[in-house]
Amino acid sequence: MPFTPDLVNELNTLVLFDLASTQQGIKIHKTADPQIIAATQRLHGKGLITQVDGGYLTSLGRDATEHAQAALTILTSVPVAVTKA
Repeated sequence: MPFTPDLVNELNTLVLFDLASTQQGIKIHKTADPQIIAATQRLHGKGLITQVDGGYLTSLGRDATEHAQAALTILTSVPVAVTKA
């Protein structure tokens, strides 16, 4: 199953969280991009964040964010040359 635009927006929202601190959350304002507002609401509905407009990561949300940030790091890194044996 490929990533849908809704899932991409959810992933983009998750990577806004700073994993270095459990005391730092995010707040999505009503003037934000409607797609990000909707993504944040879906993340809350899935139990990944504590508030419908952001808040803090839940335990499950932290796991998902760690994986999302790892995937982003891998996919945006400089490619290593592959040689054939």
